[in-house]
Amino acid sequence: MTTTITITGTGTPLATADRAGAGVLVRSGDTHLQFDAGRNTVARLLAAGSSPADLNALFLTHYHSDHLVGLQDLVLSHWTMDVYDVADRMELIAPNGPTTAFCERMLDLWQDDLEVRALHNYRAPEPKVDLRGFDTPDEPQEVWASDDIRVIAAPVRHEPIVGAVGYRVETPDGVVAISGDTVVCDEVAAFAAGADVMVYEAMRMDEIAKRPPDKQYIMAYHADTRLIGRQMADLDIPRLMLTHLIPAPSTEAEKQIFADEVRQGGYEGEIMVCDDLDTVTLTATASDAAAGGPADGPLRGTA
Repeated sequence: MTTTITITGTGTPLATADRAGAGVLVRSGDTHLQFDAGRNTVARLLAAGSSPADLNALFLTHYHSDHLVGLQDLVLSHWTMDVYDVADRMELIAPNGPTTAFCERMLDLWQDDLEVRALHNYRAPEPKVDLRGFDTPDEPQEVWASDDIRVIAAPVRHEPIVGAVGYRVETPDGVVAISGDTVVCDEVAAFAAGADVMVYEAMRMDEIAKRPPDKQYIMAYHADTRLIGRQMADLDIPRLMLTHLIPAPSTEAEKQIFADEVRQGGYEGEIMVCDDLDTVTLTATASDAAAGGPADGPLRGTA
């Protein structure tokens, strides 16, 4: 078995031609787990060799629009695939509060469409999506599990957003931690410790500080590249995938600056300043597979 981590979207609220909205796809064997659903998520899933019909569960980190604007498209696409008997039930897992409230209302505008289509295909107009909310935990807490995979949610610091979380995914091949949107904080370290791969949002603070004062507010709730480097050095995580890149780099030189700033924090592991669909593969060693434990061998990355 192998586990792959694919960035389905590296973008931000500012739309660009080449970066879809926030999202991460984790596949372990036949289990497909999607984290967040920004713009163009469905197209990126298909390009990655997955689809809405393949998803066992969809996890949300918080209710900012750039993490949710593709959710209706994903759920409606899943419903269409279900009509043709190619989609099973999908769990939608999110922190209680504004995020679950959005999920409960998201299809209200589409009821007429769903009902008229259902009349023609003799199916129920309700998509096979089961919403499961959880109270934002004070400490890392399991929120989903299968036979050999579990997902742990943990609080992050993205104030004034209420109830933002990050996730830790534990598979037989290794562990991936996904920051969601957050500042660099002890809460991230608590669920990322021991991970094989860290997916971290990243902001170049010096560049944002050049903007007019009324445009600098985003510095208060995103992760500074140098502080990421310091934290990842302390945690000794071997591979770092940077996403949700602010400001979005458009050249290799601009991407290199992200990596250089992380290095200034002291991190010596592998850094991927990600484009959409960049992928890392975790493979358990033979002894790990026999014991059912996570990988401790080398990581292989593909772009």
